[in-house]
Amino acid sequence: MSEDLWTPAAVPDPALEPAWTSAAAPGSVTLIIPTFNESGSVAELLRQLGAALPSRLPVEVLFVDDSTDDTPEAIEKAARDCPFPVSVLHRDTPDGGLGGAVVEGVARAATDWIVVMDADLQHPPRLVPELVGEGERTGADLVVASRYTSGGSRAGLAGTYRIAVSRAATWLTKGLFPRALHGVSDPMSGFFAMRRSAVTAEALRPLGYKILLELAVRCRPARVTEVPFVFQERFAGESKSTAREGLRFLTHLVSLRTASAPARMIGFGLIGLSGFVPNLLALWLLTRAGMHYLPAEVVANQAGVLWNFALIEVLLFRDRRRHRRPADRIGRFALLANADLLLRIPLIALCVGRLGIGVLPATALALVTTFVLRFAATEALVYLPRKGARHRRAAR
Repeated sequence: MSEDLWTPAAVPDPALEPAWTSAAAPGSVTLIIPTFNESGSVAELLRQLGAALPSRLPVEVLFVDDSTDDTPEAIEKAARDCPFPVSVLHRDTPDGGLGGAVVEGVARAATDWIVVMDADLQHPPRLVPELVGEGERTGADLVVASRYTSGGSRAGLAGTYRIAVSRAATWLTKGLFPRALHGVSDPMSGFFAMRRSAVTAEALRPLGYKILLELAVRCRPARVTEVPFVFQERFAGESKSTAREGLRFLTHLVSLRTASAPARMIGFGLIGLSGFVPNLLALWLLTRAGMHYLPAEVVANQAGVLWNFALIEVLLFRDRRRHRRPADRIGRFALLANADLLLRIPLIALCVGRLGIGVLPATALALVTTFVLRFAATEALVYLPRKGARHRRAAR
């Protein structure tokens, strides 16, 4: 469950309050700042924002907090001296990581613009009005603060290893999504402004901290522009970039790349091919142990089924696992995978005996046919939400 801790900021001049809080004002901005144990930097961040934001810009700041320390209390204390409204949404369960925090903030934003930035001051607050201003001037839907455009720098990245990882991740994402990331030199940036009208929060399913990639691929903003920035050194706290986050990032890439049905079918086929490895390994172990090859074939096939199920769960249907219980999903998947064998043999016999097709072409045709049917059946019978579940979500 999430808990809203709305902390109204003190406004020095009451006459200015409507201009700051009006969501309908032209160019109004919600600044979304996801936090995880950033108590040492939030006061300085708000101080710098107060100095950087012009009085004519209607801004409200929303911290979406997953912290286990006293960050919410530090924000509340620092907000008392701010000339703009500051709110905190503390999440008891950090679903989706930093990206999920941003999506929760987006769902609550009703302003013309949304700006996303980190709380560690590696993103300079003085650029916030410049990002919004560039979007207003050019008519862009997305304005990215980039380290890799002319005038930008990744100076604040600590060490050769992090620089190499950042560069490799940038090349990988741009190679996988050339159309969606056209005009974005820094898809790994966590600092950007986006028109609220260009964001569909319901379409976003982030995993980890690379929310710009998620927004660009799923929402496809019509026009993108960039503003250079120099990545600063961390003001306080520790980096959240870990090996686990790297693994989540790779999983997120696969999820985005297989979002369409044709891409999922290709992924389904590649995973099926990889299943031959555990299948053959299990068959070799069982026959070496003295089991007859026929029952060993049946048992070994289940090793391939389990392998395929594990990869499909993680890489292709991560967002749909909640629709059924694990035992239900694996039971249905195993049934379909083994039914494939029962369907393939009669289909080959029909092609050879009735249609006069050669054995090899008939086998190839049966493999393709049963593969397509198995993919469609897996989507429909294992991972699509049940009718009752759809009705319950619609009612909610």
